[in-house]
Amino acid sequence: MTFTERLGAYPPQAWLRVSIAVAVLTIALKTLAWWLTSSVGLLSDAMESLVNLASASFALVMVRVAQQPPDAEHPYGHHKAEYFSSAFEGLAILIASLAIIAAAAQRFFHPQPIEQIGWGLALSVLSSAFNGALAWGMLKSARVHRSMALEGDARHLFTDVWTSAGVVVGVALVAWSGWLWLDPVIAIGVALNILREGWDLVWRSSQGLMDKRVERTVQAEIDRVLKGFAHPTIRFDHIATRRSGSRRYVDLHMHMPGEWTLRRAAAVRGSVEQALMSAVPGLRASIQLLPSDVETHGQDQEDLI
Repeated sequence: MTFTERLGAYPPQAWLRVSIAVAVLTIALKTLAWWLTSSVGLLSDAMESLVNLASASFALVMVRVAQQPPDAEHPYGHHKAEYFSSAFEGLAILIASLAIIAAAAQRFFHPQPIEQIGWGLALSVLSSAFNGALAWGMLKSARVHRSMALEGDARHLFTDVWTSAGVVVGVALVAWSGWLWLDPVIAIGVALNILREGWDLVWRSSQGLMDKRVERTVQAEIDRVLKGFAHPTIRFDHIATRRSGSRRYVDLHMHMPGEWTLRRAAAVRGSVEQALMSAVPGLRASIQLLPSDVETHGQDQEDLI
């Protein structure tokens, strides 16, 4: 097993626990950097780390909920809970960005000199290194487990890394040029950047809650499997797919000769379902059997793929 595969093998809960620990560490480092320098740019960076902590904590709760088995009230499971985690993270980012803009605006009209820049920048770079390594590992695991909550947290951490890099460069420019007004301008730039990231997370979560169709790569695998079973006496239509957290679903009609026995038709259907679920891990297939000369018209055209 390669190093990347070993990273992907760790479950989302383990990564989110590490994310919480790293968030606490980076909050301490970035807050110390702001305290030493009095830079509002570094303050904005520390405030974003507070969002990381809240988001990782909420994501851990939602991942646990999503993994609960179906029950009487939720017969299809709890997989969509992860989308609430991503939406919460996006909203938290939006609130943090507005708070940063407010703090930066005040500093813009009342500029203050930056002190002990060397220590402040060193602490910021160190915290960014922790976040970058964590985000890379989390994204690998998110792709393996198809976890929206883990992917959202990882992408936010990557944004945090780039934000910190911009802050470090900006604060260094302030020290070099003596332009104190540049410090709040950098903070506002950080806020606008994370504002965009927050909106993107909220939008993607809303799309997931609205049962968006499966990814193109997954659809291609489904088409490939069905093509392998296609025959002059067997055809498929009314193929509809959707995502629900880490799960993928496909519903379709399978037409075959009306003179076939139910046992024979059911055996072929079972083979198709098994092939689909083997080709796409986490897929749930539902196939309705119909005679070749029977058509249905009960679905809206916009629901079909």
